[in-house]
Amino acid sequence: MFEKRVTIFKRRDRETWKQIKAALKESGLSGVRAGHYYQETVMAVGCGAKLDPRDFGPNGKIDRDIYWIKVLAGDEEKARAVLAERGLKAVVEDDSLLDAALRKSRVDKYYPKAT
Repeated sequence: MFEKRVTIFKRRDRETWKQIKAALKESGLSGVRAGHYYQETVMAVGCGAKLDPRDFGPNGKIDRDIYWIKVLAGDEEKARAVLAERGLKAVVEDDSLLDAALRKSRVDKYYPKAT
């Protein structure tokens, strides 16, 4: 009844999220959960309205939501097989909230650890 869910997708990529959601729905997998959230600190502005000044550029609001999809642990292999058939790749980025300069891959690339 209460089975553990496994995150198979977590990333700032709305289009891929939509495609993966549709593929899993069409395959008939039950217990698929999907959603998105905004978890980024909003810079304070003078009026205290919690408006993000980065959203008022020439191209309008930037999508900063993090999109996620979870499946039942028992259905993980089937879900990955369905995605592989359709050429979709599910990626889990745990560092998606970090500033680009602090992400592990870039830090290790430019500042290798001393051994």
